[in-house]
Amino acid sequence: DNNQLVAMLRDSVLHNKASWETGRRGGGTNVSLDSAHGLPGRKKVLHTCVCVCVFVLQLLDVYDLLPFDNPDGGAWKQGFEIHYHGNEWDKQPLELFLVPHSHNDPGWVKTFDSYYQDQTKHILNNMLLKLSEDHRRKMIWAEISYFSKWWNEIDKQKREMVKRLVEAGQLELVTGGWVMADEANSHYFAMLDQLIEGHQWLQKHLGVKPRSGWAVDPFGHSPSMTYLLKGAGLSNMVIQRIHYAVKKHFSQQQTLEFLWRQSWDSSPHNDITCHMMPFYSYDVPHTCGPNPAVCCQFDFHRLPGRRVFCPWRIPPQPITEQNIKERALLLLDQYRQKSRLFRSPVLLVPLGDDFRYVESSEWDAQFSNYQKLFDYFNQHPELHIKARFGTLSDYFEALHRHQKATGMNLPTLRGDFFTYADRDDHYWSGYFTSRPFYKRLDRALEATLRATEILFSLTLAEMRRFRGDSRLVPDYPAPEHFRGLVAGRRSLALFQHHDAVTGTARDPVMVDYGTRLFHAILSLRHVLQSSAHWLLLVDKTQYHHDQSKPFLGGVEIGYFTLHAFLFIVPVTKFYSCFRSLIIFNPTEQLRSSVINIVVDSPDAHVVDAETGHTLAAQISAVWVEPSRASTEAFQAGNRSIISLFSILKTSQLFLHLRLQSGLVRQVQVQFLWYGTRTGMNQDKSGAYLFLPGEEGAQPYSFSEPPLVRVSRGPVFSDITSCFQHFTHTVRLYHLDGYVGKSLEISNTVDIRSEVNRELVMRFVTDVANGNRFYTDLNGFQMQQRRTLPKLPLQANFYPMTSASFLQDSSSRLSLLSAQSQLEVVLDRRLQQDDNRGLGQGVTDNKLTRSLYHLLLEDRRSGAQKVGGASVEHLSLVAHLTSLFISHPPITMVTPSNSQVPKLQPFLPLSSSLPCDIHLLNLRTLEDSQETESPSQEVALLLHRKGFDCSSAPEPAPSCTWSTHEEVHTTQLFFSFHLDTI
Repeated sequence: DNNQLVAMLRDSVLHNKASWETGRRGGGTNVSLDSAHGLPGRKKVLHTCVCVCVFVLQLLDVYDLLPFDNPDGGAWKQGFEIHYHGNEWDKQPLELFLVPHSHNDPGWVKTFDSYYQDQTKHILNNMLLKLSEDHRRKMIWAEISYFSKWWNEIDKQKREMVKRLVEAGQLELVTGGWVMADEANSHYFAMLDQLIEGHQWLQKHLGVKPRSGWAVDPFGHSPSMTYLLKGAGLSNMVIQRIHYAVKKHFSQQQTLEFLWRQSWDSSPHNDITCHMMPFYSYDVPHTCGPNPAVCCQFDFHRLPGRRVFCPWRIPPQPITEQNIKERALLLLDQYRQKSRLFRSPVLLVPLGDDFRYVESSEWDAQFSNYQKLFDYFNQHPELHIKARFGTLSDYFEALHRHQKATGMNLPTLRGDFFTYADRDDHYWSGYFTSRPFYKRLDRALEATLRATEILFSLTLAEMRRFRGDSRLVPDYPAPEHFRGLVAGRRSLALFQHHDAVTGTARDPVMVDYGTRLFHAILSLRHVLQSSAHWLLLVDKTQYHHDQSKPFLGGVEIGYFTLHAFLFIVPVTKFYSCFRSLIIFNPTEQLRSSVINIVVDSPDAHVVDAETGHTLAAQISAVWVEPSRASTEAFQAGNRSIISLFSILKTSQLFLHLRLQSGLVRQVQVQFLWYGTRTGMNQDKSGAYLFLPGEEGAQPYSFSEPPLVRVSRGPVFSDITSCFQHFTHTVRLYHLDGYVGKSLEISNTVDIRSEVNRELVMRFVTDVANGNRFYTDLNGFQMQQRRTLPKLPLQANFYPMTSASFLQDSSSRLSLLSAQSQLEVVLDRRLQQDDNRGLGQGVTDNKLTRSLYHLLLEDRRSGAQKVGGASVEHLSLVAHLTSLFISHPPITMVTPSNSQVPKLQPFLPLSSSLPCDIHLLNLRTLEDSQETESPSQEVALLLHRKGFDCSSAPEPAPSCTWSTHEEVHTTQLFFSFHLDTI
């Protein structure tokens, strides 16, 4: 049914397109004039082909439908001519909301702090004064990172002024996130955490809860974000950066406003009302209407004599009594044309751009001239327009009133808006990989923060239980540790900004982000050490906090260890005595896992501290060069039964993988180079764009064969191939159950010697997936993709935060990753800017490791059907493997002296949770009475994951899943009881 509806709409569009062409060639009516005001009379065309029924639209079907051509649309280059009669608003006047905004990037060309000092604080200071001068003035603000910094600097009187503006509806805080987050590379843990951080700040200081989302600059949009926003209490949202062909199609169908529904959801419970901006950008020339040359004349920041001008060479004019009629009618024509792209007469027009309203004079120029225009509109009811300044809440309230009064329904949409193109074949798929070192560091902080949050919360609860009252142990620095947690949260949150985790900021800005991430990890390690110290002591009176001499040292977080980023090998020295190895499992499952540490002796052996039994271990070489092993350090790997995690890696070879059914699949791993375009006047790849050369991918060639190392042992075996630009390792763990079912693949990449090249790892397989494959969205859900030959190569690349798979009727090949990156771009080095505002290429490459797991599984049935489309999930084994990659075990060691106090295991969970229940976080909240101190309240975040039952593992995992067993949240933990949820 859905496909029939799409086909019907397609035929309707083609029919009307033919009508428009006939009219343009002169076969239609003459252009008439509105008799009263000289407005061009417009033929009423657009709304005639709109279906009044409510249907669910699949974006995948839209992609199949669209020709993805790019004809010149006239004044609206990427669109079409918009026609109207002039009497469409006689019964229902046009209701216009002009929404002033200033988009403040928390880092891009300048660092966060530099932007704040140079621009943002002046914008907010002027906002306070200028909104207070006239109650009709309004503004929206999105970035709480900046707002909170400014709040900390202003006095009590100004804070009261802010509260009055918020209460009066003149100032609206929209979205409420710490940043306007990227929606391609960010993991949903970090997306949610930055949202919580911003919302809690707003609740504490202003007592408000955002109702509408504002995401005008992320480079593509994900339904994962809409789900989080709806769960956070938002009902509406605005998005902007969508493929221009999709915008054009939605404009033709008057579906720019829709209910965005999750692909896996059959109910409207999680729907959110979404407004898609129709034109090229969110700046003033591209928001008042389809003609930027006209709209630019109403950006009064560009008045003659000011620093900014109109590229179309027609400057704005100050509004006077002499020109107000002509100016008002010219602007009204743009408003009317834009209105014809929507189903209602309620119109949203943003007024702003990046870092606008820095100077007091800009506030005066914009507000005074627009107020004159609004007064003129409102004094002439025959124009049928009510215009005023507004906020997003003002707009959406008016829209919903109109819906209720007229019974107007919005269409429902499923899918995502990747990959974004802003013009021609300029697809923004390059930033999915740019700066992979920092992308990996982001996930390291995420894993460290989550583990520390959980351990800190458990420590406070256990202390209160131990003491029998609400007080904590005096020597435990809870306020100091809590401040470290908050700093870690905010460093992670800041990096979710759409020019940070994307790798699209300038070199010094990326260094600033990286420094913040490193310092946050170091600070959180202290909290981990201190908390674990108290929890493990048998005699709690022996606890003493000394940050300069922590009891537990050598904190290593699996694949995410800081030493791995610095390529330093930390050696645990034994000095001829035992050292206790502490392992913290940050997941909710009891797991068999391999723990690796580097020791100073090849004679080390491992025993269970409780039973004294020797554990299986494997001593391996530590390679300081491709062909030279260290004589001072050795890798000790042992199998431990803990609630832990594993990680991924990759290789260039042929693999023959046999499934449980006996079916054999071939998988070839290839490495290739992409170059970029070479023509003198051709655009080239940069931080944002992927514009490969016409030759396409070229095989990775080498003058000498690689050095190959083969290692075999009782715990794991691996093959390592050492090439000039990368070292590639494939490892198989000899473990029972599903933990040993996947191949771990790792690459260490260094392309600093290259010019305009991108290194790619490609998997070639005989899985008959046709043109369909699946990638995850933010680690939260899977999205079907279709390789379309009508699109260029760069359009068929999609973001992969943690997983991707190919499948046919009998098998599935999944690639699970520990970082954002089937064809995986490993790193890119590009010498030039791609003309998207950054002003530089990507040349600050670093030696970077990446990690994957490759999993091949049998399939026995098809996918679930929801809303006319198949919905696929990861298998249970893939979910668990991905979980353990993202949250590896954390190891710590005790001092080398013999005065180590007696320790005991700490088991916080009463039992493992069901396999499909993930303990996303256990986040201690701030005390409402004592600033920067922990309260007795925690945010318990649980995620029930959907999984594909067609790939059930044999033997089945030891855990259950939630359909078989209820999860009693009040009885999850031994340490404390959850009073209220």
